[in-house]
Amino acid sequence: MPLLTILSCKILQDEVVHILENDPSVDEILVVANGQENDFTSKLQKAGLRYKLVSPDRLSEDTESYKNDLNSYSVMVYMVELALHEFPKILKTEVYKLLEGLSKYSSGILLFYGLCGNVFDKIETDFEHLGTSCPVRILRDDARIIDDCVGATLGGCSEYLSTLKKFSDQGTFLFTPMFAHAWREIMRVDPEKPEKTIKMLRKVNEITGYKRVAKIRTGLSHTDNFDEKVAEFAEIFDFEVLEIEGCQNIFENCYTSIKKEIVGC
Repeated sequence: MPLLTILSCKILQDEVVHILENDPSVDEILVVANGQENDFTSKLQKAGLRYKLVSPDRLSEDTESYKNDLNSYSVMVYMVELALHEFPKILKTEVYKLLEGLSKYSSGILLFYGLCGNVFDKIETDFEHLGTSCPVRILRDDARIIDDCVGATLGGCSEYLSTLKKFSDQGTFLFTPMFAHAWREIMRVDPEKPEKTIKMLRKVNEITGYKRVAKIRTGLSHTDNFDEKVAEFAEIFDFEVLEIEGCQNIFENCYTSIKKEIVGC
């Protein structure tokens, strides 16, 4: 049985936990200890999921027995540094480099990413040379690759567009639980001088017309204090708070699809 690798943005770690805790056929969970895994492994523990840490420098040795074990199905998770989102071209370079390396140890790779500024629009085509030995797949709906993590959480491209149109009268931030948890990191708030960055962000919001933040109810509870984090953000920027419903369909469907592709059932 194969070794499936999930290469994921840290923003989507809750969705990875959800996939793993709802698939009883997974015999072993491997987590790459690259310095980005601590929050994720803590959530695995809270979900009662056992896992094994593997070194990024010893993947060949640490994964050999799993890929060659005909009697088990294993999943390896690699969390990618969140800060790379700030630089799309660097993000693409790093992810492509990781795919080339991880493909040597994997039976298939599923990226928990969307287009992310259109840098991943040809990623499946660019890795077609791996053939059936290690198919590379990315989050998509029935029509195309989803735009980003928010689009995936909302259920796909049409749902995302519909939501954006609904809020087109005023700028609205769309927060998933992990986005709310990491908004300071994502918006590069200087921990040494937070007020300076926040003052600049207030000015940007004023210029661009952002006045609301919408909580996306994902149905998951792996990230704590979602409501409190959104309330804090709204208070800082004097935003109205709204709520919208999300779902796990994209993640579940894409996982099921590649699992069927490499396992055969």
